Amino acid sequence: MQIISALFVENFALRQAPGPSTRIDLTGAFFSIAAPTPVPVTIDPHLVVLIYCPPSEAGNSVLEVIFRSGPQEDAEQLARNVSPFTVEPGKFTYRLVRGELLITQYSQIFAHCRLGTGQWHLVPLTVLPPVDEASNRS
Repeated sequence: MQIISALFVENFALRQAPGPSTRIDLTGAFFSIAAPTPVPVTIDPHLVVLIYCPPSEAGNSVLEVIFRSGPQEDAEQLARNVSPFTVEPGKFTYRLVRGELLITQYSQIFAHCRLGTGQWHLVPLTVLPPVDEASNRS
C-alpha cells in the first residue's frame, strides 16, 4: 500500500459520479495557518490522507500520523494518531486525521505519516501569528 497524497484541508466531501465512480472534493488545501489567538494556542487542523492498495496486496494496514515540531524523527511530538483500516485490493481509501496541537511558538510543524512500518511521508504546516483585524480593513 502507499500514500498517494496527504494535505491539510478546510473541507472534504465525497460524491458519486457516473460509472459508478467516486469523486473526492477537497477545498481549502493549505500549508500555513494563522493562529486564532497569540501563543500558547491550540489548533486543530484536518489532514486528509489518500491511500492506494495494489490488487496484489492484502487490504489491511495501519495509518500512523505523528505531528512533530520539526522534520526529524526525533523532533518533539505534539500529537499522535494511529488508525487501523481495511481497503479492497485495487482500490483507494482515505483517512481524515484531526490533530489537537498545542502551539507555543510560531513555526513550522510537520505531520509525519506512514502505513504500517513503512517510510515517513512529511506534510509541513507553518503556524503564523494571528491576523490583526484592524490592519486587514485598510
